[in-house]
Amino acid sequence: MKNIRIKSVLCIALATPSLYVGAQNLPSDLRGAGSDSLSVAEEELVQVAYRKVNKNDLLGGVSSVNVEELMKKDYFTYSLDGMENMVSGWNGSSLWGMDSYLVLVDGVPRDANNVMPSEIKDITFMKGASAVVLYGSRAAKGVIYITTKRGQVGDTRIDVRGNTGFFVPKSYPKYLGSAEYMTLYNEARVNDGMDPLYSEADIYNYGSGSNPYRYPDVNLYSDDYLKKAYNQSDVTAEISGGSERARFYTNINLYNTGSLLKVGNAKDDRTTRFSVRGNIDVNLGQYVKTYVNANATFYDGRSARGDFWGAAASLRPNRISPLIPVDYIMQNNTDAWNLVNNSRYLIDGKYLLGGTQVDQTNEIANLYAAGVNTYTSRQYQFDMGVDVDLSMLLKGLSFQTRFAIDYSTTYNRYYSDTYATFEPQWSNVNGEDLIVGLTKYGDDVHDGIQHVADSWNRQTMAFSAQLNYNNKFADDHTVSAMLVAAGYQQGESAVYHKTSNVNLGLQVDYDYLSKYYLSFGGALIHSARLPENNRNAFSPSLTLGWRLSKENFLADSSVLDDLMLSVSGSVLNTDLGIDDYYMYESTYDQANGAWWGWADGNQSHATESRRSNNPDLSFIKRKEISVGLRGSLWNKLLTFDASFFKNSLEGMLVQPSNSFPNYFVSYYWPEDSSLLPYLNYNNSTRTGFDVALNFNKKMGEVDFNLGVNATYYTNENTKVDEELYEDQYRYRKGKPTDGMWGLQAEGFYNSEEEIQNSGITSSFGELKPGDLKYVDQNGDKIIDEKDEVYLGERYGSQGTPLTVGLNLTLKWKNFTLFALGTGYWGASAFMSSDYYWVFGDKKYSEVVRGRWTPETAGTATYPRLTTQTDNHNYRNSDFWMYKTDRFNLSRLQLTYDLPQQWLGNSFVRSFSVYAYASNLLTISKEREKLELNTGAAPQTRFYNIGFKIGF
Repeated sequence: MKNIRIKSVLCIALATPSLYVGAQNLPSDLRGAGSDSLSVAEEELVQVAYRKVNKNDLLGGVSSVNVEELMKKDYFTYSLDGMENMVSGWNGSSLWGMDSYLVLVDGVPRDANNVMPSEIKDITFMKGASAVVLYGSRAAKGVIYITTKRGQVGDTRIDVRGNTGFFVPKSYPKYLGSAEYMTLYNEARVNDGMDPLYSEADIYNYGSGSNPYRYPDVNLYSDDYLKKAYNQSDVTAEISGGSERARFYTNINLYNTGSLLKVGNAKDDRTTRFSVRGNIDVNLGQYVKTYVNANATFYDGRSARGDFWGAAASLRPNRISPLIPVDYIMQNNTDAWNLVNNSRYLIDGKYLLGGTQVDQTNEIANLYAAGVNTYTSRQYQFDMGVDVDLSMLLKGLSFQTRFAIDYSTTYNRYYSDTYATFEPQWSNVNGEDLIVGLTKYGDDVHDGIQHVADSWNRQTMAFSAQLNYNNKFADDHTVSAMLVAAGYQQGESAVYHKTSNVNLGLQVDYDYLSKYYLSFGGALIHSARLPENNRNAFSPSLTLGWRLSKENFLADSSVLDDLMLSVSGSVLNTDLGIDDYYMYESTYDQANGAWWGWADGNQSHATESRRSNNPDLSFIKRKEISVGLRGSLWNKLLTFDASFFKNSLEGMLVQPSNSFPNYFVSYYWPEDSSLLPYLNYNNSTRTGFDVALNFNKKMGEVDFNLGVNATYYTNENTKVDEELYEDQYRYRKGKPTDGMWGLQAEGFYNSEEEIQNSGITSSFGELKPGDLKYVDQNGDKIIDEKDEVYLGERYGSQGTPLTVGLNLTLKWKNFTLFALGTGYWGASAFMSSDYYWVFGDKKYSEVVRGRWTPETAGTATYPRLTTQTDNHNYRNSDFWMYKTDRFNLSRLQLTYDLPQQWLGNSFVRSFSVYAYASNLLTISKEREKLELNTGAAPQTRFYNIGFKIGF
């Protein structure tokens, strides 16, 4: 492997004028430059790249949430939970519809789930290209910047918060019981030309429930195995304070979450998290300030081994009895009782673990006897910085530097226990079901060897240094500049190459009277994923701002308070989408090459080409034009912030098989041989807008605040490497990048005669009555991939096209009611899980009750049943498609703050109690589908009570 040389490169970044403002208690990367900066209240500052800025001077493409204030009325435990209700441009999974984003915690690449909301001061969502240019290649699709709290000057403050609540499942899958399953399975066999498998007597016995051990009807979603609800509790202590010289903030948090399972070892399943954060700021003199942040997080979990939820969705109800009651064993059967007495696992003193020759283990037995897996995760984070005021050399000049190192590790430990299961031989003796014999499978073994699995670790190192200049001339002109050298590197276990981002940058900005703004910057980025001649690229960005409200024609308006218009154009170069190193080089493989023989039958692997080289491989480009409009009306009764954006990703990598002659690819087993290089070829665009509206008014004794946030975007493939088709409808170019493609269904074939008269055959299997009838798009009388079309819907793989978030606050005296609602529109999905696509020996869900039969031909809602592998009916088509449009009542919280006069002069500074519920309600035509989980734990509602007390 070649050595990767990381070169020093330039990166130029943008800032708005008047960005650099004083804030004494901020670490160096959160402050502006210049000792003569204007002092601005902390709440007026917004975190952007390498600095805090006055929110009045933001030029668009940036939104922020004050989490510290939000937590006073809305308690939550995941840092990004509900943020789509609070800001526009973020739809819960992407920024402006881009397919990835970078999370920074205090300026360091970190996981959003490793910082609790109680630790967070604010979160900034940097959506526009101009807002992220300073961060370089790995941030080109947006940045979410999480800023943790810091100590303030004053007496020591202690805040303690405690919560406890319960998760309650919304719904469970509905599977058929044994008798109904057996009846319909017989029908499926008859459809396939086979005899029924189960007799009428068998079906009756399984359906009667007279002996559930001999004739099992197993439902793993029943109360026999699951609790009605499970608990989560947490407690947090925050301690802060300090002087002008030194300030500190400490957060200590502990939470514990249980499990729905209530049998065997699983009844003690839990996840525990403990974390400690310490942030310290120190003034080392008049000109030097420093900060140190440290965090340690410990996750410990334990769970019974196995896959309970997978088994719940796949175990057929009649297949096995998980437990065998020993009371049914004939008393004189010495051999059977010897097996009982020698078994290591006699559950509750009453049951053996059940099994058959085919199923020698079962999931309930796993919960009792397969052992316990313990999960361990440790995360340590450290960063520090220094801020030096250089105004003694040049007015408005300062220097900042910061360094961070993080380490994360996870692993699982378990003992590989095995256990014996028993198959009973039943007989009816004198009218009573008895076990007349036992067959044992396997052995009870605890070898005492502890296994360590899934071991993973990651190390992150980050560094930056910057010179800042900020000065005002003649009280009218403000000039700002920043020179930044920055980079980070992340190394993971089992990953040979580390992920790197390195840049050196410069930005220069100007504003006149805080009315006209000009901001130009650029980034000269570097990536070792590209050929040496193409590893550097320049990313320019230009932003213009105009505060119209200061113009004479608007200055005296009684309606308009403030109005800011901004326009930005950017070209960002990125290696996001260049998934590996050396993709520009040719590769050859012998280990997986085709076999060839020589010398009397000796076999050898051929050395085969997997790809050719491309010395011109280059960066992918994000080209963007955006327009922002922000302002307020009627003395801030209504505030608004809107953005329009149009961006394109150009030069996405692909091996363009259709741009080269077909002899560049040879199809061999086990792998294809190819001479095709990776090229910068595919292009796509995104166009959309986001808007945030906030209405704030006092109505009598009630403070009313309503926020409405909306994000809408479309996307399109503008250049795609695809085959040349005779039919225009097959082309992906011009269609959405997340478009849904498949066959168009038009009912069922109702008879053999109808099939014969149609002249249609299917390349996916023999057609029979009850099969789906598809549109033959090209008229060749064959249903195949050539008949797949764009179905007019989008998956919404990066969030639904339209996301609307609502937040409502009503405050009356000492009561505060807070509500969140979220709407998602414009996306669809396929019913393609095993819950819907039922064929072969799969478990039957309630959807098969609508199956086609000759008697139900006019009302059927589901294809005929089959025990065969069905590739004709169970494939993507509009028959299986449904809309995911919905509105969720996401959260409702009522808080009561104890009046200050009640506390008097006691040591208690404040006291609040609250109750909240989350995921309360979904309003949708397809609610049952949207609330259904199969093969995994169910979706839940959460009900919580809590308190917060300050000292």
